Amino acid sequence: MKILETHIVPHQKNPIRIQEYAVGIFKTVATKSAIKKAIKKELILVNDEPTSTAKIIIGEEKITLIDNGEKSTQKQLILKLRVLYEDDYLAVIEKPAGILVSGNKFKTIDNALQQNLQRSIQSDAVRPRPVHRLDYPTTGLLLIGKTSSSILALNQLFENKKIEKIYHAITIGKLEPEGRIQFEVDEKQSESIYKVIATVSSKRFSKLNLVKLSPKTGRRHQLRKHLTAIGNPILGDQEYGKEELILKGKGLYLHASRLDFIHPFTKEHLEINSPIPLKFKKIFDYI
Repeated sequence: MKILETHIVPHQKNPIRIQEYAVGIFKTVATKSAIKKAIKKELILVNDEPTSTAKIIIGEEKITLIDNGEKSTQKQLILKLRVLYEDDYLAVIEKPAGILVSGNKFKTIDNALQQNLQRSIQSDAVRPRPVHRLDYPTTGLLLIGKTSSSILALNQLFENKKIEKIYHAITIGKLEPEGRIQFEVDEKQSESIYKVIATVSSKRFSKLNLVKLSPKTGRRHQLRKHLTAIGNPILGDQEYGKEELILKGKGLYLHASRLDFIHPFTKEHLEINSPIPLKFKKIFDYI
């Protein structure tokens, strides 16, 4: 018998079944379904004895993952993420461009979270999950829940518009210094506020604007659709940009730069900021 990983259970405020508790404690067996399969194969031991999915965990148990000699066919995703904030309840990470937040693909932020975050010691700890989305080409701040109660609380903050999200983008064409955009997205009322920070002249695009954006609703692709609707698409937007003005090979110039909210458990005011990407500074070299 080869021991792969060992975990000592901290004291639990509330008893919990092992198939719920063990999600996320092992790097190689991460999901609830994988935990159940490993238990049935007697690859997970509690205090050195085989267990069942109904085993109740109360604290101080030693949970061991062993190797039965079978070759694993499961690939491990190696993706280093920058973690800007983390505690026992939630985390904020920086999403790189060109990666899905979640979905059926192997390479997603969702699949990379466990290797980048510490496991919560709260009794309702779960596999860390994103509580909102960023588009595939968008970079910047992504909020993560680490317990079931945190995921619920953060979703409620979003629903009640208690989390302020700020983005920065580079847009094409002449643009008023500030404005409010109110166009329906997917036949739903939607609203975004923008403010121009700087403008430079461009031979190809006439004008390029560094813009601060504040979405007041959370529709899919809202900012990209809104800016295209007023005739100022985001630079590099191959889906909504004008064909003759599409910049290829540089990605989308849209960055989620700030999250501002009251922590649902500690009640601390959190303002997490992410620096504007280097490619933005190559156009606006004085920021």
